[in-house]
Amino acid sequence: MELANIEKLLEAYFEGNTTLAEEATLRSYFTEASVAPHLKEYVPLFSSLQLAKEEVLNKELVLSEETTKTSRNWWYGIAASAAVVAIIAGFVFTQPNLSQEEQEALTAFNESKKAMLLLSQNFNNGTEQLALVGQFSETTNKILK
Repeated sequence: MELANIEKLLEAYFEGNTTLAEEATLRSYFTEASVAPHLKEYVPLFSSLQLAKEEVLNKELVLSEETTKTSRNWWYGIAASAAVVAIIAGFVFTQPNLSQEEQEALTAFNESKKAMLLLSQNFNNGTEQLALVGQFSETTNKILK
């Protein structure tokens, strides 16, 4: 195999841009006896991949009860989510739909409320000033007596 091609494939392999056929080409190159000296450090990587591919599990797998509990918990989560969605939908759809006139009245009410709040704040500021005038007047009366 051409050495420049192997080096390009190796670079693409470490970047994660190789196909399965190109990876097979690399595995076959690195399992051969004639590997370039500067590429010998990659031989253990590809030979261990080949060994791992050939490894077979001889034990029988026993599934525990945890998988059914996990599955059951997953379904409980879905049911709880569906219940929350149903409750929210119930609140949204049972809210009274206001007519155009009612909406305008509500808007006018809110604007009046804001105006009254502004008036109240200004009135409170004015009464604070009057309190200062009252205190000044009391002090003046004490001095003049």
